[in-house]
Amino acid sequence: MTAAVDSSVADEHVADEQALPTEAPVPDPAAYLRGYHVTAYLRGATEMTKGAGYVLGRALKQTATPGRNTSDARRWWRHVLTRRRPQWHNEHEIVFETPIARLRDFSQGSTDDVVPALVLPPQAGHDSCIVDFQPRQSQMMMIRDAGLTRAFTLDWVGATRETSGSTISDYIAVVDRAVEHCGGHVNLIGDCQGGWLATIYAAIHPDKVNTLTLAGAPIDFHAGETPIGASSRVMTQRFGQLPYRAMVAAGGGNMPGSFVLGGFIAIRPDAEIAKHVDLLRNLDDADAIARYEAFEDWFKHTQDVPGAFYLWLVEHLFAGNELISGELEVDGRRVDMGAISCPLFLLGGATDHITPPVQVFAAADHVSTPADQVTRRTAPGGHLGLFMGNQALRHEWPPLMEAVAGHSRPTPS
Repeated sequence: MTAAVDSSVADEHVADEQALPTEAPVPDPAAYLRGYHVTAYLRGATEMTKGAGYVLGRALKQTATPGRNTSDARRWWRHVLTRRRPQWHNEHEIVFETPIARLRDFSQGSTDDVVPALVLPPQAGHDSCIVDFQPRQSQMMMIRDAGLTRAFTLDWVGATRETSGSTISDYIAVVDRAVEHCGGHVNLIGDCQGGWLATIYAAIHPDKVNTLTLAGAPIDFHAGETPIGASSRVMTQRFGQLPYRAMVAAGGGNMPGSFVLGGFIAIRPDAEIAKHVDLLRNLDDADAIARYEAFEDWFKHTQDVPGAFYLWLVEHLFAGNELISGELEVDGRRVDMGAISCPLFLLGGATDHITPPVQVFAAADHVSTPADQVTRRTAPGGHLGLFMGNQALRHEWPPLMEAVAGHSRPTPS
């Protein structure tokens, strides 16, 4: 693996995301969506025009021949269409497996006297190996390098017909099993959807959480404005859960990962077009091809989300925003964020159009953690770059994890 391959595809493809203003929600999410879709269409049309111009110019070059153009087209299509299952890269072992999750131990034999770190990865139709994306581009190894050498991560298993009925209670239970395996007291780290799950767990079991770190995590789902948040409110206001139930029904009881992927692409069609035009520009650059394939293998290899779990989060979080309102209940117990008083570390992406920083930073307003124990950090770039981008992994995460490590060692007697 070359250094060029290890450099971040996420930095290239998602760090330049430009979201519409997200400081405060607009009163009419339908109006926001109309404006966003027009902007997205224009961006997509612009990239399509630029791409078509490049393709035409390439074909008309004096050095181009029909044979060369045909060969290039075949090579381009092969890279676009050939996808492999994404892989975990650094040394670790699977210590337990359930129908909905595995626990992977990256401690590599460490017995250091430090509170273990437990990562809850994103769960949005993609493989959890985003936290170990490349050998030298790995959130798990960054955590170890920061001094948290006892490092674990859950790995969400794609849903099947047998697990389609999995509920929030099942996910809380598997997190608790992982915490107990780690010794019953952890530094909990939640990425994106893993962040709201980590927050719910910390509110239910505050005594088991030493520190809580949330990155790109929607805690206040209604803060700011995003295409995902606005569309969920519009659809539930007009049709209730009918559209989401229809998608789950189409997936045989699960939310198809391919549907989720399609939604992400529709939000930024210009990025998808530009990515494939760049592939054509770099057909003779082996390192660029390797970066493209590494990212596409992860991004386009989807897995389904349990239908019952998905419909629950749409109703209670995306639409209801109940974690913030204080109305959320799990197993008949109210989830009170005020029960969280541990050190809190919050990381947002400056141009994150999926979860703007305001949605992450809102957590600080609802916990009992003293203000001097709350750390907020904004990374340049967008959503995926927070978890796999070189900029975030080399410059934004290490100070946070080093601070977490400082809270995780025995107090001198």
